[in-house]
Amino acid sequence: MLLMGKINKIGVLTSGGDAPGMNAAIRSVVRTCAYYNVECIGVMQGFQGLIEGQYETLNARSVSNIINRGGTILKSARSLEFKTKEGRKKAYDNFKEYGLDSLVVIGGDGSFTGAMLFQKEFGVPVIGIPGTIDNDIYGSDLTLGYDTAMNTVMEAIDKIRDTASSHNRLFFIEVMGRDAGFIALNTGIAGGAEEILIPEENLGLERLIESLKTSSRSGKSSSIVIVAEGEKSGKNVFELAEFVEDHFEEYEVKVSVLGHIQRGGSPTVVDRVLASRLGVAAVEGLLDGKSNVMVGVICGKVKMTPLQKAIKENNEINRELLRVADIMSV
Repeated sequence: MLLMGKINKIGVLTSGGDAPGMNAAIRSVVRTCAYYNVECIGVMQGFQGLIEGQYETLNARSVSNIINRGGTILKSARSLEFKTKEGRKKAYDNFKEYGLDSLVVIGGDGSFTGAMLFQKEFGVPVIGIPGTIDNDIYGSDLTLGYDTAMNTVMEAIDKIRDTASSHNRLFFIEVMGRDAGFIALNTGIAGGAEEILIPEENLGLERLIESLKTSSRSGKSSSIVIVAEGEKSGKNVFELAEFVEDHFEEYEVKVSVLGHIQRGGSPTVVDRVLASRLGVAAVEGLLDGKSNVMVGVICGKVKMTPLQKAIKENNEINRELLRVADIMSV
């Protein structure tokens, strides 16, 4: 087993769903390593790359011109093999053979679970950087990709509204958020949605119908409803739209599922700066003897949260924003 001591060679990988800002975080990790004269090794294809020994030496120049790119140059893959003890042992053997002594994992709660097991079983120092557009990781006010995804969604809402208002249409726009409504709530307010449906608040079909009737009576000739993919008023957004269409003959009801377009694109200033800060914090944390933690930003300051806590607890939806959304929908 590896023991905590001097850090000479840090590995970095991206795992789970890609998010804008991951490349900026990779760049930050690599350049911070270069600043402190520590070797940095990129692990391709996430935890599967650990198992297969897909390693690539990175330096300050090899990460030039990636801060503006979406996705991840290290690629990402889900590894069923890493979920087994045998798979993790194989990953550790390759890890040790290549001379690595610590690991930075950029991803979400599933990625952090893998990192935590790797640390527990083999004593490998690990630090996580939260990379997910859903913003559902505890221990950071923002996760990598969240701000970019919101801006992508807002741009789509603005364009769809042009069509909705031109044809007296009611649009249901489904956004990502299987278990969390952060994207839906914020973009719904920013995009002027008449109603916002999120997993945290089961408003029910009657409330939705009444809200749309109120909008119709107030003279609105078109409406936008933002639906987080995990919201359960209907089995899916199409069933929900069909139900509403039966109650509003005056509307032509349409559905737009934004899907994976929300994951892509050049990261915003917010995501680039966040990624740069967290990359520096992760490397400096390892050099300072920290392990089994996630770096995040809370109230503007970099903080470290135990990986177990980051995985088990959830960011809470902002109740004040729910109130604002309700007021804005009149």
